[in-house]
Amino acid sequence: MHYHDLLLQPSKQLLADYPWLADFFSSFGLELQAGEQTLQQYLDRLDPDQLLDLGLSQDQLRQSLHDFMAGMLSLEEEAEKVESLTIIGGFDKAGKAEELELILKPGQVICIVGPTGSGKSRLLADIEWVAQGDTPTRRKVLINNKVPDSTWRFSTEHKLVAQLSQNMNFVMDLTAEEFVRMHAESRLVPDPEEKVARILEQANQLAGEQFKPDTPVTSLSGGQSRALMIADMAILSKSPIVLIDEIENAGIDRKRALELLVKQEKIILMATHDPILALMGDRRLVIRNGGIARIIESSDAEQKNLARLEELDNTLLALRNRIRFGETLEEI
Repeated sequence: MHYHDLLLQPSKQLLADYPWLADFFSSFGLELQAGEQTLQQYLDRLDPDQLLDLGLSQDQLRQSLHDFMAGMLSLEEEAEKVESLTIIGGFDKAGKAEELELILKPGQVICIVGPTGSGKSRLLADIEWVAQGDTPTRRKVLINNKVPDSTWRFSTEHKLVAQLSQNMNFVMDLTAEEFVRMHAESRLVPDPEEKVARILEQANQLAGEQFKPDTPVTSLSGGQSRALMIADMAILSKSPIVLIDEIENAGIDRKRALELLVKQEKIILMATHDPILALMGDRRLVIRNGGIARIIESSDAEQKNLARLEELDNTLLALRNRIRFGETLEEI
């Protein structure tokens, strides 16, 4: 929406959509109250003497408002929607050509498997950097079947990849609700309170143990922390690609976590050694000696085995919960 269109919007709508407007006026010692008056009417009714006392003229205030809103709105602009991401093969550490063209699309789950040091991190770095033959692997990455512009490589607002590490610690002295609200407001999302409520609700559905909004983030367990960050990433992050590093050890509902991210139309790249997670993926990239050695499509036979593995996993989960709540396992 253009600046002149915003001037004709009721202040209550503007403050709901752009809460940072209140901060702009308060920085000048003014208060924009939520109501039916338009922003234009509010500006017209300001007392010139009051502005003079503040060292301002109408023209100066309007110009400052125009520049401020132009800058803030530019931060909210959406980057080009990613409909597909293509990886054109490079070379492994021995110089052997990968000879592949891999197309990834939103809603897909791609598992990355391979021993430590095989090159999984290099593959993700190539994607995050949007490699154009200028990395050690000489891979190329296309967005929407074309060489991407510099936005994806250099913009801090439009990061291609959001990462969730298995090693994470909170150091801020905030409650879970305060942490999520701070993140929502920094993202300039419309209706941040609704987003905060959704994130906390989804996080509690993912976590093995429930937590309250006023729980300090430093008191959250590892599983609760990852559940909170996955929900936050799914709902707030604009990055079209999500990297998840070994959530099998995170103490969360893994299947529900993937479903949440897929529902948000993310391309999910997941490094894992968990057979259940590996079979949940649409494809598995086998990394060996720095290159993509094999691409495995999940078969019907594997999907049948997945159902059996999930039954076993649910049984083990029930047993873990019995142990957690002080029960015995004399009868299983």
